[in-house]
Amino acid sequence: MIILKKYKPTSPGMRGVVSIKNLSLHKGSPYKKLTVSKKCSSGRNNVGRITVWGKGGGHKRKYRVIDWKRDKYNIFAKIERIEYDPNRSPYIALLLYEDGERRYIPFIDGLNVGDKVISGHDVPVKIGNCMPLRVIPLGTNVNCIEFIPGSGGKLARSAGCYAQLLAKDKLHATIRLRSGEVRKVLLDCFASIGVISKSEHNLQKLGKAGRNRWRNKKPKVRGVAMNPVDHPLGGGEGRSSGGRPPCSPWGLPEGKVTRKKKKRGFKLIINRRKK
Repeated sequence: MIILKKYKPTSPGMRGVVSIKNLSLHKGSPYKKLTVSKKCSSGRNNVGRITVWGKGGGHKRKYRVIDWKRDKYNIFAKIERIEYDPNRSPYIALLLYEDGERRYIPFIDGLNVGDKVISGHDVPVKIGNCMPLRVIPLGTNVNCIEFIPGSGGKLARSAGCYAQLLAKDKLHATIRLRSGEVRKVLLDCFASIGVISKSEHNLQKLGKAGRNRWRNKKPKVRGVAMNPVDHPLGGGEGRSSGGRPPCSPWGLPEGKVTRKKKKRGFKLIINRRKK
């Protein structure tokens, strides 16, 4: 059961805070065999210089290894518990397979602790099950969709995301993403049935800058507020506008195209996403 909790303004940092409380979440530590250490670089390179601005600090995290491929075919798995994952927006579910193996998958709305899911080429079309797009009925909401068969889910993986299956031809399935983009994917690519959990993720409010610092995010500083040694737009008397067109810290003009026009997979996009 998910509750949106609002707090009394007992301090400036608590005023306006909206958090998500899930009463069914596991309250203990994650499954140790499926966690690995995660080193925080704080935006520094191998000689300690800042190469990515706006990063630093943050709470220690352990990375939960997620099974994006769902390649244990025709073996039922029971949802053992639902957990919070600090590395991603949705919740994750710990699966216990009939052969004793455990794996993490993104938790899908409509499932509960104790439910059974399965992956394979000829399995029932049911929430949580994973199968090729070839056998999924039109109009079904799917998530964790592969780009290349066997590569693991790449599309529709964050909180509240899904894609709708619109059409099929000899080789491709046409899907519509939440962004409005309509694209083609090979029919042999696997996808899971349902909508990713925690669709309320966009409703939470942090309330204070400190909670962003806990997430390894530092404040962003405008170039015109810096000194001339730090940015081409810096310096000047009073509140100057920089005296030149907007640019990066290295003098490259803002808005300059730095990527190739043609990219792999662009020919499979029918309608671009809405801007």
